[in-house]
Amino acid sequence: MRGWLWAAALLLALAAAPSPAATLRWAARHDVRSLDPYAGLETFLTSFDANIYEPLVRRGRDLAIEPALAVSWQQVTPETWRFRLREHVRFQDGAPFTADDVTFSFARAVAPGSRIAELLAAVKAVRKLDDHTVEIVTAGPDPLLLDALTRWDMMSRAWCEAHDAAAPDDRSYAADHANGTGPFMLREREPGVRTVLVPNPRWWDRPEHNLDAAVFTPDADPQALLHGLTSGALDMIYSVPPEDLDRIARTPGLAVVEGPELRTIFLGFDEWRPELLESGVKGRNPFKDRRVREAVYRAIDERAIVDKVMRGHATPAGLMVAPGINGFDPALDTRLAYDPAEARRLLAAAGYPDGFDTGMDCPNDRYVNDEAICEEIVAMLARIGIKVALEARPRGDFFAKILPPMLKTSFFLLGWSSATYDAQGVLVNLAATRDPAAHRGDFNIAGYSNPALDAFIARAQVEMDPKERQRLLRRGLAMVRDDIAYIPLHRQNLLWATRAGVRLVQRADGSFPLRYVRMP
Repeated sequence: MRGWLWAAALLLALAAAPSPAATLRWAARHDVRSLDPYAGLETFLTSFDANIYEPLVRRGRDLAIEPALAVSWQQVTPETWRFRLREHVRFQDGAPFTADDVTFSFARAVAPGSRIAELLAAVKAVRKLDDHTVEIVTAGPDPLLLDALTRWDMMSRAWCEAHDAAAPDDRSYAADHANGTGPFMLREREPGVRTVLVPNPRWWDRPEHNLDAAVFTPDADPQALLHGLTSGALDMIYSVPPEDLDRIARTPGLAVVEGPELRTIFLGFDEWRPELLESGVKGRNPFKDRRVREAVYRAIDERAIVDKVMRGHATPAGLMVAPGINGFDPALDTRLAYDPAEARRLLAAAGYPDGFDTGMDCPNDRYVNDEAICEEIVAMLARIGIKVALEARPRGDFFAKILPPMLKTSFFLLGWSSATYDAQGVLVNLAATRDPAAHRGDFNIAGYSNPALDAFIARAQVEMDPKERQRLLRRGLAMVRDDIAYIPLHRQNLLWATRAGVRLVQRADGSFPLRYVRMP
């Protein structure tokens, strides 16, 4: 009898004991460069910050739009949307979330220094109707407003103003401190070394995770990351080189998480300067000539890159958007044939029978095997006489050099995944003629300009009929393809690795939401 009572008491004690700490230790080859949600539209940055900050509407496990800080919305006129805000929501410092924070967040998001202004380019005004109702007024009908809002996180007006962070600035208090309404809050931040998030006890939603903390540590060395996983020091690696996948798959207790990504990896050129910055060719810019761009295209054996560099974990691309992006047309998704002989003929016809020299910019820690891809391209172009001086840099230095306002590049590798899951994002950002006031061509590093394409883009931006929009988007993508404004290479697979038993959601947009993580 006494033994039964002892066993029962033990069971009761175990049931009452707190569950073991569930700490996720994860890593990537690069740090999150800012905690300010307006610091950029780069996937890793926005994904990380989205654990702390929240938009009016968000995307769920399957990328479908669902309520977040807004519980409902309606389109009251073609240009006016009314949003009812969620009540009893508080920022992590305890301040209530109200319509004043929404109007402030709009002003901050479109201010000079914001890197997300293009998302809200169609928005003329955000008006407060009462503490929990706002109206968003667009310049014209906007078929992608809700999609854009999923990437616009709300910030606290009082907190930003109290910490001199009312304007977006990479050096402001908001870069390394945070105060959102989301599922996690910042406990520790040492840039380049360690960032620790813990659950937000004030979060309005029901947690699906079982985390007590998420400890993120960047390390540029992929072998050090792999050792961390195999030794048990890490639970998850974000982005694994394809050459390490077999080893991970063969190691007991580890698992590979792989799926298709919406991102397209591509090459771009300086197509606007009369003379290249990084070339011995004087008085001319070879890349302004379509024949030269086609020669580069035909000199690249993309199948070899996919097989050799990507180890089969990518798909050759003929379009600048992937399947799953609205506007994608499988009939257009074909590449020009690999043909070095034709490439040499095109160079000769363009006036470069012996080729020419150029610089090339490439990140070495942003995309899967990015530097190795660039090295293969350098070797392939050498065979047709184009001598490329490759400069591979860490992502921060790379983006600082090639993005506005610097634009100091002649030839570059980049990746793009539309923030709105619509081809309009690629067309407006990469292919529209640069117009900073209208936030067109904000990432058009190439300086490409085609007035006929601009007209198609302008029509697509206000077209509410889905079939007509699809036609306009596909026509625009075809024009970019036929002009060889850019050279699409491939769509990389998402390649993550975890300890066995770690459950997470890998979304095709490359984001890693901690709110879904379950530890064993």
